[in-house]
Amino acid sequence: MKINPANLNQQESHHLLTDIVMPRPIAWVSTVDEQGVFNLAPFSAYSMVSSRPMVVSFSVGIKRDGQKKDTLRNIELTGEFVINVVTKELAEKMNITSANYPGDISEFEKAELTPMKADIVKAPMVAESPVSMECRVIQSIDIGKPLPIYSLIIGEVLCIHIKDEFYDSKTRGVSGLRAIARLGGERDLYCLGQDTFEMERPSL
Repeated sequence: MKINPANLNQQESHHLLTDIVMPRPIAWVSTVDEQGVFNLAPFSAYSMVSSRPMVVSFSVGIKRDGQKKDTLRNIELTGEFVINVVTKELAEKMNITSANYPGDISEFEKAELTPMKADIVKAPMVAESPVSMECRVIQSIDIGKPLPIYSLIIGEVLCIHIKDEFYDSKTRGVSGLRAIARLGGERDLYCLGQDTFEMERPSL
């Protein structure tokens, strides 16, 4: 089978690519607007870019009516955001924050989550999340012609907050998070990345 992406509509393209690129970690992104309203939304087009400097990226699509999502508007306004890790225990609350609420409604309140003050950025952290990363935008790239359909946000990690029970100070490693990821297709499927195996890299 050979498929030309140009022959697919938006829905077909989305379903096919998410069937192939999976599982995808979830960036639970918190931001704040000019009125001080806290926004929180999940994005599964999310990845690390580099480790030194520590840089991450995620993409934000436009709303169905063609308007920018609150997350993107807030990031363009402040140049800052926080990425919070979504665990199995927080899955239902994350799902609540994925709804398209009006801009003056805080998803923190809808999902009964606790906004916690960050050290550097104005955006709040999710107190219930085991890991939160304060980030500042390096670059935002619009994707799509003639009008942008997605915006790729690239941000430098300024500070990482990890709950003590998940961090080993000797190895400087994180374990036991039970972080969830998105799967693909038309159904809203998620998974836990706990089915693992190990391979040593070859030495030449």
